Amino acid sequence: MKKGIFWRVALIVGTVILSAIFFLPNTPIFQVMPKWWKDALPNKGIVLGLDLQGGLHLVFEVEGDKAVEIQMDRIASHLSGVFERKKIKANVKKDGIVLSVSPANSDGRKIVEETYPQLSLLEANDSLKYKLSQSEVKRIRDTATDQVVEIIRNRIDQFGVAEPVIHRQGEHEIVVQLPGVKDPKRAVEMIGKTAQLEFKIVDDESLFAAELPPSVLPSEESQLLEKFASKIPQGDEILFERILNRETGVVTKRPMLLKKEVLLSGDLLTEARVTIDQRFNEPYVSITFNSTGSKIFEDITGQNVKKRLAIILDGNIYSAPVIQEKIAGGNAQITGSFGMEQAKDLAIVLRAGALPAPVKTLQNVTVGPSLGRDSIEAGQKAGIIGTLLVIAFMVFYYRVSGVIANLALLLNIILLIGAMASLNATLTMPGIAGIILAIGMAVDSNVLMFERMREELRSGKTPRAAVEGGYRKAFWTIFDSHVTTLITAAVLFQFGTGPIKGFAVTLSLGVAINLFTALIGTKTVFDIMHMKGEVKELSI
Repeated sequence: MKKGIFWRVALIVGTVILSAIFFLPNTPIFQVMPKWWKDALPNKGIVLGLDLQGGLHLVFEVEGDKAVEIQMDRIASHLSGVFERKKIKANVKKDGIVLSVSPANSDGRKIVEETYPQLSLLEANDSLKYKLSQSEVKRIRDTATDQVVEIIRNRIDQFGVAEPVIHRQGEHEIVVQLPGVKDPKRAVEMIGKTAQLEFKIVDDESLFAAELPPSVLPSEESQLLEKFASKIPQGDEILFERILNRETGVVTKRPMLLKKEVLLSGDLLTEARVTIDQRFNEPYVSITFNSTGSKIFEDITGQNVKKRLAIILDGNIYSAPVIQEKIAGGNAQITGSFGMEQAKDLAIVLRAGALPAPVKTLQNVTVGPSLGRDSIEAGQKAGIIGTLLVIAFMVFYYRVSGVIANLALLLNIILLIGAMASLNATLTMPGIAGIILAIGMAVDSNVLMFERMREELRSGKTPRAAVEGGYRKAFWTIFDSHVTTLITAAVLFQFGTGPIKGFAVTLSLGVAINLFTALIGTKTVFDIMHMKGEVKELSI
């Protein structure tokens, strides 16, 4: 065998073996294989999409008005700090989305309008009242929705769902599809958790703190807040810590009086991971701040020694340890009454970042696999019937050359399935359509070459010269058609969502593999036929 042909045969055999290995996780054989072999495989084969295996279909609405209120809170807090640093006496309050600065004076007005030019002055009587401009409100809402999409995507990626579908729908809605999710409740809770992490000082020095009961039932929270609403000192608030009695399983809430001022927030986090407490063998979340957060955390702990620092997530106190000394290095722990899965989910949402605004679940549908089974069966039937008809036509019309083309078609299918398995790609109904279209293009390439060969034979050339001429003359036609198809598939993948991307992936893989099987696979077979001597007649 000539050296060039040998390497082509070796390449074809090698790719077939690799394809079979990558596809093993999708076969019954994989279940009886030894553990070391299962661990050695780098992926889990082809994953079925939501339309084929079922899963979770969610629609969320981003509460844009809340995002605007959160932004106004930050502006009010920042302006208070600016006035304090400049030693200007001013009271900054926020009522909904209206900001009030009193007393009204030129110094205060200059600082506000220079620092936040996006604020529009509503009135200037006893106090200055400002509101965000309409363009700024729209920008905050749009930005919040885009950020929620990215944060949800990061959370789901860390949650381990293969090929989720996440896209924006309308102005403030987000569609999330999670194929094969086994625990829908856990997934919804993790995705929808706002994860606003805050650090505040517990106000134990206030006389009012002694009036709070040591614990209340969860159903009594609102009653307690109503009872003490008029007694809460200015600048303070009441939040609750969840307490679980491990012996009885009863959950109670411990009310705490906190300073409203947020000393540190979770947007300065760089790491959040689950660690096991060696003393009690319980999980906790260890967090690390960036350089800015580390410096702030060190200042907070240094200035509040012997005070309690509450760690708050979404308005719930997780723990409130006493600061024994200044803490350098930017490391802290979040402990609480939660198990390993809860700790892992908490670490995920903290790493992915807090949502810029709360989200409301509009639709929560668990899709059963029954439709998927019908779709798979219909797709298989269509694919098998179509492939058999193509094979029969090629053999009938091109005889032995048609058999060679059918071998290339089989090679194309094997490599395509292997490539999808190696990429851990998700197979959807549009993906199945992409595979069938790729099969059609594979046959089309061989038809172009065979017709060129027939023209060469009619012109009086020998079979070997006809083969060489057919491949040479058809090459650029095949190459051009495949490149333009690849460009189309790339555009579909870039701008499409969900099923469209699945179609683009299978189509692009099929087109790329078809170039290999049509131009190298079939050519190798023809070259082997001509190795032992000159073929007198080409069956085409």
